[in-house]
Amino acid sequence: MRLLTYRARTARRLSAMAVAAAMLLAGCASTSPSAPSAAPLAADRISAVIASPDRRAADRTNDMRRKPAQMLAFIGVRPGMTALDISAGGGYTSELLARSAGPGGRVYAQVAPRNGGAPPSFATLSERAKNLSSGNIVPVLLPYDDLVAAEIPARTLDVATLMFNYHDLGAMGVDRTVMNRSVFNALRPGGVYVVADHAGRPGTGASEGSTLHRIEADFVRREVEAAGFKFAEEGSFLRNPADPRDRETPEGGQPKDEFVLKFVKP
Repeated sequence: MRLLTYRARTARRLSAMAVAAAMLLAGCASTSPSAPSAAPLAADRISAVIASPDRRAADRTNDMRRKPAQMLAFIGVRPGMTALDISAGGGYTSELLARSAGPGGRVYAQVAPRNGGAPPSFATLSERAKNLSSGNIVPVLLPYDDLVAAEIPARTLDVATLMFNYHDLGAMGVDRTVMNRSVFNALRPGGVYVVADHAGRPGTGASEGSTLHRIEADFVRREVEAAGFKFAEEGSFLRNPADPRDRETPEGGQPKDEFVLKFVKP
């Protein structure tokens, strides 16, 4: 009888251990780098983010050119997401991403060090982060070619964005190949990398980045795909076919032709 009792107790212990292990594995799966976030925000939720009454007047003026409703929908913003806004500047895009992610999300707003210290935009960004109650912005001072750091562990990001600054990287001495690979390493499998910029003419590549502040969309696509990304789609909402793309600002006050490319980490 004692032997049977011992066997029964052992069986119960093994069964409990198996259940605990299964629960642990399930918990790990839910928080693994490849675990997807919630469903993307619907159009009405995005509109509510943009209409937030505590947004800055300068940001609202910027909305007329940047079309944030279309941009956020194209990115596929989700509540609870973790994002990286590369070359965040004063934080216009960072704040929109943070408001979209909500209190449960996090947006790392990257600014590159300058002369061994923080540029003036970092203070502006930090002030924006401190005063934002509807989302979490974490300003990070990191070089473009080393974006995986203690602040941004590898394979943790859902989204990375680089808005209208890719064309500047060459003149800044940034190794774009290393940077794109760093973005790749920071994203979880299935994460997206969205690059928007001022469109250059076919065949110009990055040659007019420091003169016309433009870059060829196909050139950007080739460079990003070389880092391991798969091209997903292009957004047409900032395109202007009437722009001849032969000067920095088109004549007649018309908007610049701008592209938005989305890539996915396999």
